[in-house]
Amino acid sequence: MSNIQLLRHATIVVNIAGKKMLVDPMLAEKEAFDPVPNSEPALRIPMVDLPLNTEELTTLVKEIDAIFVTHTHPDHWDPKAQEILPKDTPLFCQAPDEELIKGQGFTNVTVIADKVVWEGITIHRFGGVHGTGELAKMMGPVSGFVFEHNEDKIYVAGDTIWHEEVVRALDTLKPQMTVLNAGGAQFVQGDPITMTPEDIAKVHQQAPNTKIVAIHMDTVNHCNIKRTDLQKAMSEKSIQIEIPADGEVVSL
Repeated sequence: MSNIQLLRHATIVVNIAGKKMLVDPMLAEKEAFDPVPNSEPALRIPMVDLPLNTEELTTLVKEIDAIFVTHTHPDHWDPKAQEILPKDTPLFCQAPDEELIKGQGFTNVTVIADKVVWEGITIHRFGGVHGTGELAKMMGPVSGFVFEHNEDKIYVAGDTIWHEEVVRALDTLKPQMTVLNAGGAQFVQGDPITMTPEDIAKVHQQAPNTKIVAIHMDTVNHCNIKRTDLQKAMSEKSIQIEIPADGEVVSL
């Protein structure tokens, strides 16, 4: 059965059609990087280790069939991933990131403008907005991907708030699972740049039959909404979602 495994933050493995796809790899050890600036608390990131030891990570890297990068912010595409992932692995990204990723030595890069078919899996690209107003422009373009094989459809929304592109993905493809980057990431000034509990409630309202999987929490210092906060907010709204622990697998 198709499933996703949360590794940490936005890094997931999508298992569909017998293929193992790594999305938004941040593979560094705990506290490898300075905190995200202009954010509280000023804690080094990632704030937790991967749920894999070195040997398990090496095995995973060997097993990966393809890499998907929604955008190249360092908490989604970090130097460690660029170092240890094989440079000839099929890698899929949005057009604005193609030259950067090729410049990092990756030799098998495919841009997804609208959709591509790879190994019998159709991957649809949708946009999003990484914040509001001028902040969204500063944060740059982002993508979400829907992985489709036969009846199975998994929507990985990427770093976006509630937006018409999210509505379009939910309405046109009706995914059984929707993976949302939660955490309500926020700088000291400005609105949230990833989904808040209110955004997640709107996704549920728009697509009550999709299984919502909320990730992107408890790892990077600008994500102020923790798993426990989100669970409480969803319980108060009587909305049932999946909030996996690092390493946990969620099936369709």
